[in-house]
Amino acid sequence: MTIDYDVVIIGGSLAGYYAALAATQLRATVALVEPKVDYGFTHHHALTEIGKLAQKLNDAAGFGIYATHTNTSEERHISMAWQEAMLYAQCVASNLREQHSPAILAAQGVDIIVGSGQFQSSPQLAFAVNNRLLRARTYLLASGSRPEIPEIDGLQTTGYLTLSNIWQSLQGKTLPQNWVIIGGIPQSIEIAQTLARFGCSVTLAVKHLYLLPNIDPEIAILLQAQLEIEGVRVLTDKPVTQVRAIENKKWIQAGDKAIETDEILVATGQQPNLESLNLAMVGVKWHRRSLVVNDKLQTTNQHIYACGDVIGGYDFANVANYEAKIALNNALFFPRLQVNYRSIPWAMFSVPMLAQVGLTEAQAKCQFRRDEVLVLRQYFKTVAAAQLRGETTGICKLIVLRNGEILGASILGLEAGELINLIALAMSQKIKVKDLANLSPVYPSFSEILEQTAREWSKQKLNSNIAMQEFLEGFFHFRRNWNL
Repeated sequence: MTIDYDVVIIGGSLAGYYAALAATQLRATVALVEPKVDYGFTHHHALTEIGKLAQKLNDAAGFGIYATHTNTSEERHISMAWQEAMLYAQCVASNLREQHSPAILAAQGVDIIVGSGQFQSSPQLAFAVNNRLLRARTYLLASGSRPEIPEIDGLQTTGYLTLSNIWQSLQGKTLPQNWVIIGGIPQSIEIAQTLARFGCSVTLAVKHLYLLPNIDPEIAILLQAQLEIEGVRVLTDKPVTQVRAIENKKWIQAGDKAIETDEILVATGQQPNLESLNLAMVGVKWHRRSLVVNDKLQTTNQHIYACGDVIGGYDFANVANYEAKIALNNALFFPRLQVNYRSIPWAMFSVPMLAQVGLTEAQAKCQFRRDEVLVLRQYFKTVAAAQLRGETTGICKLIVLRNGEILGASILGLEAGELINLIALAMSQKIKVKDLANLSPVYPSFSEILEQTAREWSKQKLNSNIAMQEFLEGFFHFRRNWNL
């Protein structure tokens, strides 16, 4: 069989783009099918940043900064702000789209093939697209995902928006003032807060007991309190059971609450884009929300690998790129690398930001003896940089073993995304918590909180060691008397 490519990458996700460029840098021949990246996430992040600035302006009086305006001009300003914010987000998305254009990929040596196709197994494994057979030694699925729509009575007939079309649908339109967001995932929380900062009335309905099922409950409660302070109505443990349209208004039944709203956003999760690829014909198995892969990111067909949204989990670009790196190396060389998510961080762009890596307190106590797990915590209000910036809401939690091994961290606060990267690096390099305690970070800076939290390890160890306490007391008593 003639091999046309070392690897064919299927799907225009950012992970697919990353893998295609990495393959050319390794001097491999690579084709990328369907290079159409959805830049809705760019609108989302751009509007989040604008929402942060708007909140800062609202809080400016606390810093001694005042502005005067009339009610009429204020209303006009708010209306113009939304349209200008959308224009800014569109410009950012356009710039990124240009940087990731097919022309730039092609200039780097990637064979760009626009079109949809499917696998075929006879006479040999190949991918058919545009009446052409692409034959490769291996294939990488990076086709991304689309919103999963829950089966809720009346939802389809009433109408709704999703994460993939919310910003596009609002271009050139007046921003609806009343929103109900269904779902507890990072993006739903981010959008709820952004809409609230643009002056909308927002209700976030979550079926779980906490905002997110996989984060530390202590941090989830603190984040929920911050959302509610900013005007987001949070309904936890309230699954949505029905939706109705009554007299040009939409009504939602969430638990025992009936809520009237202008618009509904469904953000309950994602499902992989797989149906049209003819995977069953080539022996690739998948569940409803993810492909079946091993720890080397091989599917049930050893020649086909996968990365990103198609294998499930939250939609985080850095996690997808990590998977793309592992899958590509295994596909091009030998399948020896294994994924290990323990030192891969993720972050949610709420305000304050939430970032996490490794195990939570509950997970650690399930995997290890409870008396071997130490929980170290420090609050942002103890950090000088946080006081100076007026950003004192937040907490840093380190989960460690008594021997100093770092098992995980959860950080809620300003610069959490940058701080968690340092913890992730320490975990990947097996740096102990005592080494973090020996940091001498720039003062004032938010990195101080890592040093402060890490110092709690030696305090806790000493507090639980009565013999060592008695020895130290006796030693210094002797020293004081000896000096006399």
